[in-house]
Amino acid sequence: MKITILGAGALGCVFGAALTEAGHEVWLLHRNANAVAALRAHGLRVDDDHGSRVLPVRASASAAEVGVSELVIVLVKSPQTESALRGALALVGPHTVVLSLQNGLGHEDLLAALVGRERVLAGKTYVGGVLHGPGHIQAGLRGKATHIGELDGQLTPRVQAIAQALTAAGAHTTVSTNIMGTLWDKLLVNVATGALTGITRLRYGQLYDEPALAATAQAAVAEAIAVARAAGVSLSLTEPEQAWQLARAGLSPAFKTSMLQSLEKGALTEIDFINGAVVRQGERLGVPTPVNRTLVACIKGIERAMTDRQHEETAA
Repeated sequence: MKITILGAGALGCVFGAALTEAGHEVWLLHRNANAVAALRAHGLRVDDDHGSRVLPVRASASAAEVGVSELVIVLVKSPQTESALRGALALVGPHTVVLSLQNGLGHEDLLAALVGRERVLAGKTYVGGVLHGPGHIQAGLRGKATHIGELDGQLTPRVQAIAQALTAAGAHTTVSTNIMGTLWDKLLVNVATGALTGITRLRYGQLYDEPALAATAQAAVAEAIAVARAAGVSLSLTEPEQAWQLARAGLSPAFKTSMLQSLEKGALTEIDFINGAVVRQGERLGVPTPVNRTLVACIKGIERAMTDRQHEETAA
């Protein structure tokens, strides 16, 4: 299968490496020409449970060079979703399937607006990856689940074939006939901790020591559950406490959420696709979401201060 990874960051390279080793024609599409040059010249170094190795990989900054792919896996940061795919439409042919494995909710609508809803699959992955440097990743694939599905819940040959390919590459993948419920379940976990850690700059050990923060987190999750129910989504998590406890399951007290990591790196967060998705859906369905609205406003304020400071430093 010809597969293009749109967004060759840490997680994109983890999937790209696994699928390459499984024998697929895989392209890593990266907007940074220097990163592409490094991958082409030196390959991709992968550290994982099997040790360390260097893989020759196909990499490009040009969708036109890659050409039409059978499968496009979207793993860019959420704020870049629309612009990234719009700039990569040369990947999409008559039978191309576009699969989002991004964090949060709402990417599927952005992708569908560009390529048609019939081409889009949604998914959620618990696979992890850390970027140690240009062309060097730590891969966390073994034992980590991935769930994918058709937006309408149908069990189609194409979604089954993609799941089989991912599983054969080491990313244990199941097909969900309720993928939107799966996305909402994961969203509840992200709603519980992401924005709060970004605002407070606390790691998990500190976050879970503060009863006031636990109450705020569960109030945000309760709003999200109410919105999901109003939307007719079937959830497996039905109580805010479940999401709050699941969020830290198996993680060390030193763990930092991706939202906190983004802010520490001076990057914009995925708030619009996490708590912001709850607010948007709540507005559409007439469900009040004051806690999530406040969390979004606080993160937006932090992002504004951060970008203003960056502009001042650039101008100095």
